[in-house]
Amino acid sequence: MILPCESFNGVPSGCLIIEMNWYSVLKASTAIFFPEKYSSSTSSLSKRSPISAPMINVDGEYLKIFAGRIKLMKAVILAAGLGTRLGGVPKPLVRVGGCEIILRTMKLLSPHVSEFIIVASRYADDIDAFLKDKGFNYKIVRHDRPEKGNGYSLLVAKNHVEDRFILTMGDHVYSQQFIEKAVRGEGVIADREPRFVDIGEATKIRVEDGRVAKIGKDLREFDCVDTGFFVLDDSIFEHAEKLRDREEIPLSEIVKLARLPVTYVDGELWMDVDTKEDVRRANRALVSAAVKGSGDGFISRKINRKISTRISAAIVNKVNPNQMTLISFLVGAFSALASFFSIPLAGLLYQFSSILDGCDGEIARASLKMSKKGGYVDSILDRFVDFLFLAIIALLYPKTATVAMFAIFGSVMVSYTSEKYKAEFGESIFGKFRVLNYIPGKRDERIFLIMIFCLLSAISLQWIFWMFLFVAAISLTRVVVTLLAVLVSK
Repeated sequence: MILPCESFNGVPSGCLIIEMNWYSVLKASTAIFFPEKYSSSTSSLSKRSPISAPMINVDGEYLKIFAGRIKLMKAVILAAGLGTRLGGVPKPLVRVGGCEIILRTMKLLSPHVSEFIIVASRYADDIDAFLKDKGFNYKIVRHDRPEKGNGYSLLVAKNHVEDRFILTMGDHVYSQQFIEKAVRGEGVIADREPRFVDIGEATKIRVEDGRVAKIGKDLREFDCVDTGFFVLDDSIFEHAEKLRDREEIPLSEIVKLARLPVTYVDGELWMDVDTKEDVRRANRALVSAAVKGSGDGFISRKINRKISTRISAAIVNKVNPNQMTLISFLVGAFSALASFFSIPLAGLLYQFSSILDGCDGEIARASLKMSKKGGYVDSILDRFVDFLFLAIIALLYPKTATVAMFAIFGSVMVSYTSEKYKAEFGESIFGKFRVLNYIPGKRDERIFLIMIFCLLSAISLQWIFWMFLFVAAISLTRVVVTLLAVLVSK
């Protein structure tokens, strides 16, 4: 049978083709609705965490299968603020880290959510217009009393949720790591080690027996801070109703009245975005968090990333990953052509293109716009620039042609061995063989070395020969080490 499915964080884009005979369908259905008939050790639908469960999008409804049951959970996003501190722009639609706040939240929550309930006021139409073609299952709930506070906005959602649901704020930014931990929690999701927020402005919580005892911004003694993320059930509305007649209903008052349990998610990235300075801080934090965990060479770790993350943070809301890939390629191609005029200048431009080459990945991960096509194109263009740069210099200095040939061959093979491993084994070679992260010869290291030799060529052209020799030596050595690592592995 053919089911529509999601390709990234709950956004439908394609279909899943499942080949099943009627016996398999019947067996699977029995396992879903009568899990007790199948032990967790033998059933293909064994018990698993609802957080890691697979998702299938059927007719717009996201079905989560775990422990043999279909699990649905709604999420309420409070987005009724007036956005006065951001120039009248609705805060959920403010772009942070290359992605609108509400879009980021919904993408990250989609694997865990069946429907989004968005409580909005003045900007309800703007939010609806923005989301209507994004593929989410959502509902806009409107009210005209935003001055009554977040607690009142929660009350407005009362008739649209039941049982267990997520509650979050439309002006908060969360990382994927935070979300994956938070959805496992219960009650208030709090942080004992907040690293990205101003403690003076944060809502503080005093905890007793695992529950909220006191909550407020002015607490002098506190145990943690409120992250604006909650996992609740519909009993919360019993407490909210007691405050309905107040002129203003702060959400913190409902939380205190309900004595909600507290779950700690410590030290992960989350921020409340209220001002333009908050946007800039969030950009920097999201880009820094987007640096890939493995695969960087020594020069990238110690030099390039320190520069590229600053560039990415400054332009992440203005440039998309594909545009950044093109910019990096053009700078790299221009560096090769600059060899006809000045070898030292060419080397400097080549190194600058290497720094820019990290920006497209940083922007893609920060803005949740990663794609296999983007990575593929980036890799091909990198090989083109590397070949063009070395080939032009070899053409200008034909006496180095033989050693230049080995340098070009080695440069290509370094990339080929890692990409071929990933294609054959389905995992990154740098994750499998971590020692390769510390063996010289990766692209960033080769380019930095080439820049040094290009600068030295201003003293003597003999350094061009040594450049090719060193590049050939470290590249081919790395290829041999990679082959040996794969051959002796189990």
